Amino acid sequence: MDKSNDKKYYVYILLTEKNTLYCGYTDDVQKRFEKHKQGLGAKYTRVNKPVKIVYTKEFSSKNDAMKEEIRIKKLSRKEKIELIENN
Repeated sequence: MDKSNDKKYYVYILLTEKNTLYCGYTDDVQKRFEKHKQGLGAKYTRVNKPVKIVYTKEFSSKNDAMKEEIRIKKLSRKEKIELIENN
């Protein structure tokens, strides 16, 4: 059986030390979070250190995860907080 079709992708939102929210996508949320904490992730999280993962959503394709990341990034902070609270 081909396991490549079983690969999962995730959209995640991180809370930073400055109480800001960062959204991204990955195939391994915990590993990506550790990269962000080490300063090896996105430029934004090098300046705004992440403290915890506050939201994740699973997808069966990278394309779907990327589309959701873009959608979430367009939301207002209030809308992102509502999304997190309703998860």
